[in-house]
Amino acid sequence: MVSTLNQNQIRYVFRQNLPLAEKLKEAIHSHAQEIKTRENVESIKIMNFCGTHEWTTTRYGIRSLLPPYLDMVAGPGCPVCVTPAPYVEAAVKLALEGVRVYTYGDVLKLRGPSSGYPSSLEEARSCGGEVRVVYSYLDAVAEARKSGKDSVFFAIGFETTAPSYALSFREGLVPENLKFLNALRLTPPAMRYTIKLHHDRGLLPIRGIIAPGHVSAIIGASAWNFLPEEYRLPTVVAGFEPIDVLMAVAQILLMIREKRAETKIEYKRLVRWEGNTYAKDAIELIFEKTDAVWRGLGTIPQSGLRLKGELFDRFDALKYFGIPEPKLKANDHTGSGNDLPAGCKCGEVVVGISKPVECAMFMKGCSPARPWGPCMVSSEGTCNVWARHGRGD
Repeated sequence: MVSTLNQNQIRYVFRQNLPLAEKLKEAIHSHAQEIKTRENVESIKIMNFCGTHEWTTTRYGIRSLLPPYLDMVAGPGCPVCVTPAPYVEAAVKLALEGVRVYTYGDVLKLRGPSSGYPSSLEEARSCGGEVRVVYSYLDAVAEARKSGKDSVFFAIGFETTAPSYALSFREGLVPENLKFLNALRLTPPAMRYTIKLHHDRGLLPIRGIIAPGHVSAIIGASAWNFLPEEYRLPTVVAGFEPIDVLMAVAQILLMIREKRAETKIEYKRLVRWEGNTYAKDAIELIFEKTDAVWRGLGTIPQSGLRLKGELFDRFDALKYFGIPEPKLKANDHTGSGNDLPAGCKCGEVVVGISKPVECAMFMKGCSPARPWGPCMVSSEGTCNVWARHGRGD
């Protein structure tokens, strides 16, 4: 497991960026010490909202370069992790009934609400269910059109995947036999939810946000302006290289030190203030916002996308196959609802309240090879990242 980086490892990780990395490390320590002394605080919390940022931070030991009192935590940046269990149950049911279910590979081991067998698409496939892994929605579109068989695409993702679905519907590419099991979620409402949750629970306040790069490439950096404007949170849209993460942390700490709160773009090679207007227009044409359930969290207002109106209702898998809209009981982020397995703390891990190692199941009854909770399933899940690459501190 990764603990601290020695000098040779630092040279390897940063390569040609080594001089800049050393300067950023010095700046981070200087800014953080000034803030800690001036405000008389024991810890400074910065949160990322992207599974790939958590992967970079952990895989490359970024935490070991930071002051020990700088707490880098992961927020809800993994779409697989927050996909409601009843949607998985619906997909498993359809696969066992002879409907061909298409989805991405990291969804296969995602478990439904039951501890019985089969409770995942992987298990359903082993029982004879028709489950096909594809690399893109267009692959499913092409195969479904060719087969003519009743089929479903299990659509999981954030704003980054929504354009591919929207454009396919807009261009009339989707065949009538391919239905849409929709678990698309929106990131900004989850940010609001998480910030409020930390405040309401009296936890150490979040002091800055590393905003997701790929999501921002679609919706634009301006989508995060509410963070500095409403919550006084310095926000930096960052790329995914180790140097990107260091630059984001340094910029956030500088703003805290100077008592400023703004939205900055570090990932200028891809992200623009306005985002991708072509993609956004397509999403707006095909989808509309709706209240949506997040696994382990409950319902977050206006945090999901659903197909618009009668024109696209016929593609809605739940309506077409007569499956009731999944309902969730109230929960307290620790599995007391009907969407997390017993003993699973993913509801707290996904919002940065708990760390993976604080879950009794971590690397015992729950591992990447045999995931029990949703945060261990996907390579973007915090538990999976920590299990594979260590804590990175």
